[in-house]
Amino acid sequence: MGAPEKFACAVALAVFAGGAIGLILQRLLPDEFTTGGPRDMIGAVVGLLTLLSALVLGLLIWTAFGVYAGQNLAVQTLAAKVLQLDLALTDYGPEASGGRALLRQELAKTLDAIWNANLSDSEFAAHNLAAAISNLRHQDGLLRSLGPSTDDEKQALASARQTINSIGQSRLQMSFALYGAVSYPLVYVVVGWGVALFCGFGLMSKGNAMSVVALVFGALAVASAIYLILDLSSPYSGLFRTSPAPLQQVLAQMSQGQGAVGGSR
Repeated sequence: MGAPEKFACAVALAVFAGGAIGLILQRLLPDEFTTGGPRDMIGAVVGLLTLLSALVLGLLIWTAFGVYAGQNLAVQTLAAKVLQLDLALTDYGPEASGGRALLRQELAKTLDAIWNANLSDSEFAAHNLAAAISNLRHQDGLLRSLGPSTDDEKQALASARQTINSIGQSRLQMSFALYGAVSYPLVYVVVGWGVALFCGFGLMSKGNAMSVVALVFGALAVASAIYLILDLSSPYSGLFRTSPAPLQQVLAQMSQGQGAVGGSR
């Protein structure tokens, strides 16, 4: 069980405990504390907490989905730029075949290190940052070893150099976007609202089996919302993972192009 699942389970227990405390207090307190004017006040506060919780939970889920969608878009953009770099090296000529082979190997390593290894998002960010710096150095060193003699080669080399810098920036942005993706203090506040809210529900209801069942379903609903927030904010681990399909398609295309070049020779 990962961190989001454990945190969601803790939230479910906390919310259920809040509702159970409300049911117990409803039985222990005298009727004048839970009927008439006090009941109206409890209902008003419960309504306020319901509105606040719904608004902030919706905002947090939307923000978390933005992180997930942004990483998906970043992977697609990275795949397009890698393919663009491969095409630029192809246009340069046979002298850049070493660079194409290195690019293909680095892409395969990236796919294996991110999607075939169970990395946390903090580990992914650190790994991706180091890999981005390493790739920039290796590819830039290889391009410096090339000596263009024609205008077409110079143009292809300039395009490749520009694309390498763009790839490095994209990978760095992918890493930086994961830092602080979830505001845990805000999540704690919302969970606190949920506990108080269900305590109010308990104060306004009768303690019977149906109330307990409804309380269980409500606690699971709040926990599932918190789980969505945490899991969508961790797009390289958990249930909602960023798809590697764009990079896999580019790798397959590069492998086919390398085979075609080798066969033509």
